[in-house]
Parts: sequence; C-alpha cells; structure tokens
Amino acid sequence: MLRLMLFRHAKSDRPSGVEDHERPLAHRGREESALMGRHMAREGLVPDLVSVSTSVRTRETWTLARPAFLQTPARRDEPRLYNASAQTLLAVAREADSSIGSQLLIGHNPGLYDLAVQLAAKGDATLLARLRDGLPTAGLVVIDFDLARWSDIDDRLGTLIRFDTPGAAR
Repeated sequence: MLRLMLFRHAKSDRPSGVEDHERPLAHRGREESALMGRHMAREGLVPDLVSVSTSVRTRETWTLARPAFLQTPARRDEPRLYNASAQTLLAVAREADSSIGSQLLIGHNPGLYDLAVQLAAKGDATLLARLRDGLPTAGLVVIDFDLARWSDIDDRLGTLIRFDTPGAAR
C-alpha cells in the first residue's frame, strides 16, 4: 500500500511589490502550519518523504509543521511543484523510490485540488463531497493506493482516507 498526502500551503500574505514566488505566510498561515503539523503527527500521518515547492510560502509551511514530528522526514525542495498542474504533480509523485511508503507534496492550488479529485475515486461519500467543494489553504488530503510502485498510481485508483483542514484539526 502507498499513501500520498497533498498539503496546500497555509494562508499567505500579499505584500506590495513582492513577486508571487517570494510571498511569505500571513500570521494566520504561520499558526495553521504549526497546527497542521501537530495534527498530522498526532494522527500518525507521518511521511517518509516530503517534496516542497520552492516558493517561500510552501517552504515556510513545512518549516513550521516539521517540528511536530519526532523524526524529521526526508525532504526535497522541488521546483516543479511551484504552481504545478495536476499532471506535473503526478509525475513528481510517480518518481518516488519503492522504499517510500508515504509521501507528502506541499504545493499550490489549483494543481493540488485537481490532482486530489483526479486520483480519489473511492472513499467515504461525505469526504469525497467535501473535497469536491475545494481545498482550502493548509488543507490536507490523504489518498491510499493498493499498489506496490509509485509509478503505477493513476487517475481514479486512489481511496480518499482523510480530508483535514485547520478548523477541524483544532
């Protein structure tokens, strides 16, 4: 079994004159990043590998979430995740080594949302309906695949296990 977790960056600030890639987290985003890290650790949602978009807001999201884990998962900063399409995100996920049982992608909408809807064909009907309503900032989607290799994950093969948001994680 493989587990793919999709974590949208937390709420970002929009300072005047700052390029999109360089936008930092807002105060609320900093709080929610740490909250979601604690939530993930408490719920046993611990990735073997974390791939982080190179934007400031995604790197800050992980930096603030990471201390909640007893052991720091392997991390790679992945430029392809910045504002990536669902297809690019899927390509990155498929590259994971077979020794990785669980991976976390930290990125942006609409790509993360599109990928979640594309992959999750099964699961609790209420969760699936909530997911179709959108993926908010600091939202976490957990999808399991009954597969042995990351290269085999594909559309509609996943089971939505969780869809967590900061409001629900409090």
